[in-house]
Amino acid sequence: MDTEVTILRKKPMKSSAMKSEQAVNTARRQGAEIDTQQKFGAAQNKHQPSTLNVAKLDRETEELKHATVSLDVGKLIMQGRQAKGLSQKDLATKICEKPQIIGDYEAGRGIPNQGVLGKIEKVIGLKLRGKDKGQPLLPPGKK
Repeated sequence: MDTEVTILRKKPMKSSAMKSEQAVNTARRQGAEIDTQQKFGAAQNKHQPSTLNVAKLDRETEELKHATVSLDVGKLIMQGRQAKGLSQKDLATKICEKPQIIGDYEAGRGIPNQGVLGKIEKVIGLKLRGKDKGQPLLPPGKK
């Protein structure tokens, strides 16, 4: 006796397919156990509301502004750069920063970064921080 056996296998459903509305309805019809959960804020590209009072930001009080480089430091950077014959782009390249940062520092708009100021000091040879701003930068070990 020849008996032919055919086995039909269905591929198991992917997890994303199991979550579809159609799959859930099919499971309900078959009487299967269904566990549905809705996660709060899932799949939404919403920003969280600001914790700061928006009215305070609108008034722009001193406490909410960033400290910027003073204009005298900006002038010192400009004078030192020009004395060395460097453009803003050249100076930025030497300290591995963007030319816009040099422009912001010279205009007094830059947010002071001690690392950037230290690199500028070394290139232009002038002190930009401390009591003796504008004085020539001495090599390490000499005072």
